[in-house]
Amino acid sequence: MRIQSIAALTLATAVFALTNSSAMALDRRVQINNQTSFVIVEFYASNTGTTNWEEDILGSDVLASGSSVVINIDDGSGYCKFDFLAVFDDGDELVLADNNVCELDEFNFTD
Repeated sequence: MRIQSIAALTLATAVFALTNSSAMALDRRVQINNQTSFVIVEFYASNTGTTNWEEDILGSDVLASGSSVVINIDDGSGYCKFDFLAVFDDGDELVLADNNVCELDEFNFTD
């Protein structure tokens, strides 16, 4: 009986570890497509559990009209839902909330 209990506990621990590591290993890379007629000069992605924007992911780069970039939006938090903020060269800002980066392959900014 004791051997069965140890075997069951070992199996349960292994299943939990596999399930937990699978959730943490989700692909959070998203291709951001700028299909607007403006240049994106700043891009931010912050998980929905925070009220602060992280750093500008583009840094000193920009995303020209008609261009794309693949971004790994994994901040180590385990979150899949992120809010996006794009700042355009004309000064306009666009916030798009609640994007599931674990399911998205591409995200389009359009006019």
